[in-house]
Amino acid sequence: MSKPFPLKPLLDLANNRMDGAARRLGELIAGESEDCRKLELLENYRAEYQQRFQEACREGIGPDAWRNFSLFIGKLDDAIAAQRAVVEQARQSTAHGQKVWLDQRNKVKAFDTLSQRHEAKEARNDFRREQRQTDEHAIKQHRERHSDH
Repeated sequence: MSKPFPLKPLLDLANNRMDGAARRLGELIAGESEDCRKLELLENYRAEYQQRFQEACREGIGPDAWRNFSLFIGKLDDAIAAQRAVVEQARQSTAHGQKVWLDQRNKVKAFDTLSQRHEAKEARNDFRREQRQTDEHAIKQHRERHSDH
């Protein structure tokens, strides 16, 4: 009878942790994508607004309009800078999440390798045990046949 893999609870725990790390990594990647999308929207809006400002300047605008355009572009620049910081933080978090997932996957692989070795050893032991029983049975039958003569 084969013995169960003694580290199976640890293998199961490592698998659960790897699954959790994979889910978390998926969330981080999705968050990073969303943060990048928001940055792109801000940059596009700023470019459009800058173009409107330049067109207004060509047509001639007053000092109040000039100040309003300038202030709003400044606020957009601040928002873009803040969003770039958010994107950078998201990229770092995603990289960390990927490292955590890889570490968990490596643990699972290590436990899985041990499990496979255990199963192979148990299979060899089972084969030897069955072979020994077959040999003992054959010897017993041989003795019974020869003891009758």
